[in-house]
Amino acid sequence: MTRIGLLSDTHSYWDDKYLKYFEECDEIWHAGDIGSVEVAERLAAFRPFRAVYGNIDGQEIRKLYPQINRFTVDGAEVLMKHIGGYPGNYDPSIRGSLFVKPPQLFISGHSHILKVKYDKTLGLLHINPGAAGKSGFHTVRTLVRFVIDQGEFKDLEVIELAE
Repeated sequence: MTRIGLLSDTHSYWDDKYLKYFEECDEIWHAGDIGSVEVAERLAAFRPFRAVYGNIDGQEIRKLYPQINRFTVDGAEVLMKHIGGYPGNYDPSIRGSLFVKPPQLFISGHSHILKVKYDKTLGLLHINPGAAGKSGFHTVRTLVRFVIDQGEFKDLEVIELAE
């Protein structure tokens, strides 16, 4: 069983609540637009950290994190890409990878819109954790926590970060 803390689109913004809400997590994942190496380093110093770079991330972050991250955790194959779309409207840049070899979990960011949706066609769960930072049009900052247990996803929670 692995407890995951997931966030995206911090855009260089740091909030101590990230650590508070990810206290019980085993890993922290960031779906891109980290914004600064400092945010990534603070999260990575707290828990094992996986990330992808987003469209606003500069060369320093792009050297540290890939554009696409495919990995397996507790029996579940995960594919993470910042600009990825969602079931029924995947971004052309990732469509091929998803359709040729669908993961069990596809994570994207970019839209700043929280979305959790099951794709019946590909048999995968899609999660976009929304935006945890303050840059953008969103009015509510969000994080997601969930558990991966022998290839199954459980106990998914959406956390709203109040000001």
